[in-house]
Amino acid sequence: MNNKWKQIVAISAIAGISWLLVQNPYTQIYLTQLTDRSVATMKQEDELLIQIKESAKKYEIAPQDARIDSVWKTVPGYNGLKVNIQDSYKAMKKEDQFDKDKLVFDQVPPKVHLKDLEPAPIYRAHPEKQVVSFLINVAWGNEYLQDMLAVLKKHNVKATFFLEGRWTKNNPEFAKMIVDGGHEIGNHSYTHPNMQNISAQATREEINKTNEVVEAVTGVKMKWFAPPSGSYRDETVTIANSLGMGTVMWSVDTIDWQKPSPEVLQQRVLSKVHPGAFILMHPTESTAKSLETLIINIEKKDLEVVKVSEAVSEERLNP
Repeated sequence: MNNKWKQIVAISAIAGISWLLVQNPYTQIYLTQLTDRSVATMKQEDELLIQIKESAKKYEIAPQDARIDSVWKTVPGYNGLKVNIQDSYKAMKKEDQFDKDKLVFDQVPPKVHLKDLEPAPIYRAHPEKQVVSFLINVAWGNEYLQDMLAVLKKHNVKATFFLEGRWTKNNPEFAKMIVDGGHEIGNHSYTHPNMQNISAQATREEINKTNEVVEAVTGVKMKWFAPPSGSYRDETVTIANSLGMGTVMWSVDTIDWQKPSPEVLQQRVLSKVHPGAFILMHPTESTAKSLETLIINIEKKDLEVVKVSEAVSEERLNP
């Protein structure tokens, strides 16, 4: 028998078996049940997908553009949230029922960012962001720095330290210790002048000289500037911006330089702390003794202590 006849015989046999199977009532019942189950499953999945799509708008949040506020000056943008339909469907598919807790979100960036705004100081993070930042200005207080760094390490908290250039030059080991602890560092001028009263040239020299010293000691190129005592004029902010630096102020003050008792300092901060707060402090005895209590109680308010750069980013912490 040649190959052609073998193929004809094989096809005929398969056709005959298929006909017998189809004519078998039990086979027909099985095929019908299988088809019904497939249709039902597809229908159920389709209904779940439809429900996710219909519910998505209810849970989505529009992004918020960065802007200049008449009181708070620079307000960072904040990402919105959009439901990822397909990933949400996959998360719910096993149970085949809608569960809002299994919705998967994508972050949606705003259209206007910090870099798009005119230079203006920033006093806090976005008011809906559940974070706070410790701004620790360092021009003195060496005797308390190590204790503060130990507390921050114990609680896995990162702060932003603003270093005076002159202090950094005289205390390079402390500057390196701060950076080695994973903390952010910023510029606090070179000689701690009243920035509101000095010339544009002197302002530029104060910032530039500190940048040079700190970068030489730590290898870090800073992007934040904190004017001493919070004194500045619009030109100060513009000059800092021209050097690639944002000007940082604060929304909560420990006033620790007045040497309050730890209890007074803690009450002062915890009664005013808010989402997005920038908390100003220095390496003082009052702050060193209060730091752990502040961290514990701030976290009890469901606020996370983060560096300034993290605080002002548009990213949501837990979308």
